[in-house]
Amino acid sequence: MIRLLVFLICLSPLLAADTPKIASPKSPIKHPYAPVEPSPSPLEDLESLEEGDALVSRKLAESSILRVNSTNQAYDFFQPWLKKSPVSRRGVGVLVQGGLVLVTAELVMNSNFVELEKATTAEKSSATVERVDYDCNLALLRPNDPAFLEGTKPLVLEKSLRVGSEATVLQVETNGEIAQTIGEITSISVGTYPLENLGLLLYKLRVPLQQRDGSFTLPAVSDGRLVGLVMRFDARSQSADLISTPVIRHFLESPAKARFPRMGIAFSSLRDPQFRRFIGLTEPGGVYVNEVSPHGSAAEAGIKKGDVILALDGRPIDQDGNYEDPNFGRVLFSHLTNTVAKSGTEVTFTLFRSGKLMKLPAKMQAPDRSHVVSEAQLADQPPNYVVLGGLVFLELSRPYLQEWGNDWINTAPKRLVYYDAFQNELPEGRGKIVILDQVLPVSETLGYEAIRSLVVTQVNGRPVRSLVDVAEAAKKPLKGFHKIEFEEDPKTIFLDAAAVEAHQKALIEQYSLPALQRLKGEKSR
Repeated sequence: MIRLLVFLICLSPLLAADTPKIASPKSPIKHPYAPVEPSPSPLEDLESLEEGDALVSRKLAESSILRVNSTNQAYDFFQPWLKKSPVSRRGVGVLVQGGLVLVTAELVMNSNFVELEKATTAEKSSATVERVDYDCNLALLRPNDPAFLEGTKPLVLEKSLRVGSEATVLQVETNGEIAQTIGEITSISVGTYPLENLGLLLYKLRVPLQQRDGSFTLPAVSDGRLVGLVMRFDARSQSADLISTPVIRHFLESPAKARFPRMGIAFSSLRDPQFRRFIGLTEPGGVYVNEVSPHGSAAEAGIKKGDVILALDGRPIDQDGNYEDPNFGRVLFSHLTNTVAKSGTEVTFTLFRSGKLMKLPAKMQAPDRSHVVSEAQLADQPPNYVVLGGLVFLELSRPYLQEWGNDWINTAPKRLVYYDAFQNELPEGRGKIVILDQVLPVSETLGYEAIRSLVVTQVNGRPVRSLVDVAEAAKKPLKGFHKIEFEEDPKTIFLDAAAVEAHQKALIEQYSLPALQRLKGEKSR
């Protein structure tokens, strides 16, 4: 009996160790990936619970992020009087100050209808695009129901990040639950934004995102603060490009119609010691100015081809064009001119020119769009066109070239791709490039049906620098004919002016055209 009692006494601690205990309501709840810390007091325990990733993301879902549903319908640039079939895009927007929702501009580009939806309750409200800036790929939405955002809280922006920092990308499941994927910032650099090819600061995030419905736009957060918006994701490399917080802050703090400024220069590295000796440069660092855009901020300030930029606002620039940013490390100096500076503000360049150092103030301005030969994007507006006797004329633009598909650089007409890529090298005052897009078969165009994508030089003896020139020249035929001249073969074609005039109504009916022309600033007619 005594031996049995001793055995039970010895066994009891082992039984106690293997028997699961029911946690009390006040037991600490730990995130599975949280670092091991000393046992907290009840008050500390509550704080750690509130800072847990799962609960933080739940609170963000309830108070700061919304599902955004957009119905988009772009114009068909091969048939500019028509729109393409509507498409639906779904993403996740972020609530910011002023009762507005921040999304990428791509999400709502060419939108017919925008809807906001609360992730946890599925409550919905239609919304209006309050502001959009395709330079930085950002847009602000305002719910049409003023009470829709009651009880919500705007997110604040993260101020600084370094390579190696963590960020969590938030996605909304179909049932309203929040999926969160932790990633790591692998680089912070100036990169090209997709819509305007503008170089702005972006974050590279290595993150294993899964394909989910409603992932066109996704926010990335850190410690409850907004790090950026995902605008591109490469599934093969598991890498996402994020619109950075400095770009978002610039967008939010700028006036409604203000655009991001640009220097308007091209420069190259000065790593070659022989070249440095050739130009007589003994100062460290610096980049060599290869090209100055005629109407850019740099040209207006007096910066010239052949100048060496050594510093900007007192910040030294190395031979690759980088400076030391206190928040992000080494970053290309165009971050200072394109994002830190706002339109109308002044920066000071330290230059080396003809063997001398000099300082030059420059007022940063957005580019003058009137001098753009080929527009990078034409969102939210119908393309202009002129139809003359079955000949369809358009102005060259990148959206037109993109109608050739994702590989448009290789599949679109090479001459037009060249003009779009190197438009800054075209003669001053070149104006728009007008192209004969296609020929609608009618009796007046018999034999011309195969002509397509030719650059127009003159119509009825009038030089063509815009579609307005085509429309005006069509009012003055030559000896009863419309004479159209091109850069390529066939160099010249003719249309019977009287027949074109007589068959206008039939042409409209035959091809269901709403009008024979649409020009900027006037209604189609």
